[in-house]
Amino acid sequence: MANDDGIALISDARRGAADGAPYESPAWARLAHSADTRNFAANWLDIQCRAFDGVIRGVVVLRGAESAGFAPVAVWPEGIEGSPRLVAVVERSLRERAVAVDGVTRHARRQDPVFLAHPVQVDDELFGTAALEIEGRSETAVRELIQRLGFGLGWLEALARRKTFTSKARLVTVLELIATSLQHARFQAAATAVATELATTFGCERVSIGFMRGRHIRVKALSHSAAFAAKTNVVRAIEAAMDEAADQSATVVYPARGDGPFQVTRAHAELLQQHGTGAVCTVPLTAGPEVLGALLLELPAGAEFDARTVELCQHAALLVGPVLDVKRREDRWIGTKAFDSAARQWRHLVGPRHVALKLWVLLVALLVGFFSVVEGDYMITANASLEGKVQRAVTAAMQGYIIEARARAGDVVRKGDLLAAMDDRDLRLERQKMVSQAGQQESERRQAIAEGNRARAGILEAQSGQIRAQMALIDEQIARTRLIAPFDAVVVKGDLSQSLGAAIERGNVLFELAPLDTYRVIMKVDERDITSVKVGQSGRLALTAMPQEDIRLTVDKITPVSVVDEGRNFFRVEAVASGVIDKLRPGMEGVGKIGVERRKLIWIWTHKLTHWVRMWIWSWWP
Repeated sequence: MANDDGIALISDARRGAADGAPYESPAWARLAHSADTRNFAANWLDIQCRAFDGVIRGVVVLRGAESAGFAPVAVWPEGIEGSPRLVAVVERSLRERAVAVDGVTRHARRQDPVFLAHPVQVDDELFGTAALEIEGRSETAVRELIQRLGFGLGWLEALARRKTFTSKARLVTVLELIATSLQHARFQAAATAVATELATTFGCERVSIGFMRGRHIRVKALSHSAAFAAKTNVVRAIEAAMDEAADQSATVVYPARGDGPFQVTRAHAELLQQHGTGAVCTVPLTAGPEVLGALLLELPAGAEFDARTVELCQHAALLVGPVLDVKRREDRWIGTKAFDSAARQWRHLVGPRHVALKLWVLLVALLVGFFSVVEGDYMITANASLEGKVQRAVTAAMQGYIIEARARAGDVVRKGDLLAAMDDRDLRLERQKMVSQAGQQESERRQAIAEGNRARAGILEAQSGQIRAQMALIDEQIARTRLIAPFDAVVVKGDLSQSLGAAIERGNVLFELAPLDTYRVIMKVDERDITSVKVGQSGRLALTAMPQEDIRLTVDKITPVSVVDEGRNFFRVEAVASGVIDKLRPGMEGVGKIGVERRKLIWIWTHKLTHWVRMWIWSWWP
């Protein structure tokens, strides 16, 4: 394809040249067969310098393909030393993007050289310049020479246009292939679309895409084919050719080009011989050093792969291969993904490199082995709360009104302390009335005795006793208006400070008291652990208010009835606390641990998980 472009450029130049240069010279033949930029520029410069009279030296400076810098690509004659004045003219032409001339005088002499440089521009973009050093001549002759040189620069401009179009076309082709691979969500559709796009772009008879499965490549997509038989002879031959290229980790072209390296092409030759295609090119699909698969292109009879097509295929495979491989991996069954991931990690573990993974696995193995041997105390953990062992209720002995409240929930009281008082004014008035009646009865009784009326005296004596009994009842009721703490305790419940003057009924619970010297711990043990709890087991309690205190526990009672809390079943276990009793208060909460026995550490940390797995399997097992 490069030679054809060169011949086309020569044909265009022949039609547009202004002078009668010898086009059938050997230099023209070399220019027609120039395969790269340097050869083309050297042959072009040789033609120009020989076509003009009095040329001393010439140079062509072009912009590099991979950078924005300019560098000489051709010098005439070869091996001649450079000229500082010629270099200055070249730099001025590139800087000003215009024709630069130096050395032209009114009375020119042949021994006074003239230096001129003409820029090469395409679409207002500077690609380089061509400069000549010639023998001295008149200003008119120099102007005519510049015009003729400008006609000749059309060849270099055409070369620049060809290079620009080629690089852009390659980029567009690769981007279209990437867009095609990303357009489809599923791997099979994306791979088939990419193969079809490649076949259409390069005029291929068939394009195949294959990926590694085990140690061999398997064809996954064929151009213009939504489905194909994986065991046909042609598919097997294609897979053999792909394996051949993958084993060599290089692009294989058959028939091989004369300037290419030596490669094994036996499978490619068999594919070409059996199925009659014109040429085969196989490009491995890689991701770093790993070979993912291969891309195989087959041209029809009489066609061959040129260097540019092979290079473009390599670029496309480099970018499209990883995209298709990601889609292929995502389309697999989840079990296959898990197996492949495990296999890959196993290869990393037993293979070279991946030292960090090996160290982590070794550390985990040592820890598992250690915890499988060492024993520890197996303790059942449960949320716990503190209650008084005995709770006394202080109730209202009669109807009345609260006039005083000295204690409320949370207060510590001592035996005999006043908790609250009720209004006793009505009782005291009633008692005063009874006292008056008792005095009157006593006077009448004495008068009856003085008169000797024994019957009346007996009646009055009985009435006096009745009044005294009523007075004793009133005294007892007055005493009951004062609510006294029966023992040293803490007020667990009750606050009458906000109810002064309120009426209360007989039997209303006004306070609840708990003793300060005896407590019980209520623990909610999960139903999964209740079978390991027995009466008499010891443990420890850590309260939220005093996590640093060591409080000993002894299991006293296991309630055989479960309660539901937060969607889980718990059993109420009562334990007796001992230790810092003077600091404890009813209602405190914390975490209790009941010691069971010594077991392996790995069992202690994993038994809940294994229990859950067993129950899950049992629930689904037929």
